[in-house]
Amino acid sequence: MKITEIVCQILRIKNVEAKTASSQDSVLVRVRTDEGLEGVGEADSSPEMVKAVIDAPFSHNVACGLRGLLVGENPLEIDRLWQTMYRRTMYCGRRSTTITAMAAIDMALWDLKGKKFGEPIHRLLGGKRHDRFRAYASILFGRDGRQTADIGRRWIDAGYTAVKFGWEPMGQSEAVDRDLVAGARKGLGDEAELLVDAGCVWDARTALDRAKAFEQQRIGWLEEPLHPDDYEGYRWLRDRSPVPIASGEEECGRQSFRPYIDGRCLDVYQVDLSRNGFTDSAYIRQRVEEIGARLCNHCYTSPVTVAASLHWLSTCRDAFLFEDCVEDSPLRHELTHEKIQAVDGWITVPDRPGLGVTIDEDFVRSTLVSESK
Repeated sequence: MKITEIVCQILRIKNVEAKTASSQDSVLVRVRTDEGLEGVGEADSSPEMVKAVIDAPFSHNVACGLRGLLVGENPLEIDRLWQTMYRRTMYCGRRSTTITAMAAIDMALWDLKGKKFGEPIHRLLGGKRHDRFRAYASILFGRDGRQTADIGRRWIDAGYTAVKFGWEPMGQSEAVDRDLVAGARKGLGDEAELLVDAGCVWDARTALDRAKAFEQQRIGWLEEPLHPDDYEGYRWLRDRSPVPIASGEEECGRQSFRPYIDGRCLDVYQVDLSRNGFTDSAYIRQRVEEIGARLCNHCYTSPVTVAASLHWLSTCRDAFLFEDCVEDSPLRHELTHEKIQAVDGWITVPDRPGLGVTIDEDFVRSTLVSESK
């Protein structure tokens, strides 16, 4: 079997808002073969940048576009293809957008492999340890504590027993921060689990102060309190915080996670399959389990990445929660024929071949803004 075509499709919903939500556009990567099989992947990144990385022509031996490296290759040799892409993009890659483009291709290759052998990806990864997960509703903060409380009540009424609030307007002042988290707890009630995503807004000492303040609201974790590159700050904070510290969603590939893992900087490592692919996420899983920390997915895009996240997280020994984006976006709900969302607060791992989802081509046509030639 040979790869014959790699196509990028950029999708964008009609009403894009100025907010931190990657469920408003997407880049799908479709890997096709001479046997008529197709695998689908997705990157959580700038869609146009990912498309440029894949479509780029040859420059020189370590500055290559990804399509030119892979057409004609055997799609089942996934680990070798990952290493080829990494090596042949050293001058323009190694982190960030190039890795997210590789991750989308990698996801598509695993989807294709599952379809080839009639097996779900979790079985190809070694076998699932979990059939379903308690899901937390993942949503942005309201403009203040009162609106945040209303948002929390909505998702408790929908059957969730855990909710995470994140990003703006957190970080404007101590009063705002305390009001948001107090409002969140009020809306969720006493029993539900409250998770807080600060959105990389503080220095380490301020983050410690907030962790102590938020402990009173019984938060399950404090996520991304610091800039992603502040490894020393995370190590310092984790050693002192009264609540668990979580992070990792910005990281792209095993080398990006290495300083966090080697430094034992986090309690919860959040891995996004649309930034890391299955190949490096499997490696990251093994390293995190070796140091006795916990793993969770990050996912705020479409059902393609939701399905990928479920396959991967189901293989993680101590997985305990699943991030379920509840943004009211057509991309989140209409891209695939299958609806992959929690029911009564629980989400089930797919068991069909590959990712276990099928693309709604009518929706793709209605949101398509650019496609590889």
